[in-house]
Amino acid sequence: MRRSVVEGVAAREHLSLRFGRASPEAWRARIAAGQVRLDDGLATPDARLRAGQWLRWDRPPWEEPAAPLATAVLHEDALLLAVAKPRGLPTVPGGGLYLEHTLLAVVRRRAPEASPMHRLGRDTSGVVLFARTAAAAGQVQAAFRERRVVKVYRALCAGHPPADAFSVTAPIGEVEHPLLGTVHAAAPGGRRSSSQVRVLERRGGAGAASCALVDVAIETGRPHQIRIHLAHAGHPLVGDPLYGVGGLPLEGTRALPGDPGYLLHAMRLELDHPLDGRRLVVECAPPPALRRTAG
Repeated sequence: MRRSVVEGVAAREHLSLRFGRASPEAWRARIAAGQVRLDDGLATPDARLRAGQWLRWDRPPWEEPAAPLATAVLHEDALLLAVAKPRGLPTVPGGGLYLEHTLLAVVRRRAPEASPMHRLGRDTSGVVLFARTAAAAGQVQAAFRERRVVKVYRALCAGHPPADAFSVTAPIGEVEHPLLGTVHAAAPGGRRSSSQVRVLERRGGAGAASCALVDVAIETGRPHQIRIHLAHAGHPLVGDPLYGVGGLPLEGTRALPGDPGYLLHAMRLELDHPLDGRRLVVECAPPPALRRTAG
């Protein structure tokens, strides 16, 4: 990682100001360990920098958090590849933590040319579609934009919805968050969003432990849409650490969107195949906790 420098500032102070996540003393230790170069030589912590010089930090490899890496191929042909993402595996690198422990890295060991057409949250399992050529990617992206792709999810939500089927159309936009600045949530001035919910079974009594197994078809693909919409309807996902009734972050929460706890599964994806237009239906069986208990 190479950066131009600010005149007259000590190397350790410049790096701390530039990156913000480590103190000058932490940078002193990194410089002393030989991780930082100034122009063509090793830097010293208190060297006063001159305009036009370059600092380079040779960041050492980091240990990624453990993640489940076992996937299954659900569909494969010359243009498309669909796989089952396990719960707990990020779809793509992000957050400065995950690189090889991602679905993208796992899939590219099999198909180096593959590009993901959509993403699932780290704690969401199920179908993820990849395109294997640029032309196929363009057609699939157009289908997503034009809402010609059917996406059905399985979830476990709190409480017993009174209706067996209902729609949620709360707009989704950004609201304040104490750690991130903003997060997506139900917001009157947000973007149009639509989810169709079907109750499969109601579990437990009428008390606090009651919950419902639901299928949710989303007509739009806003961030965290199902979590927000079910919460907005008064039935947040069981175990969701972030979203509460109303579709807003829980009061006083410091939870992040990627924090685990809820049960959500991308069960079915349908689209016209980019080769010949035939309808392609890809299904992924839900985990045990999201299966019907009867019938």
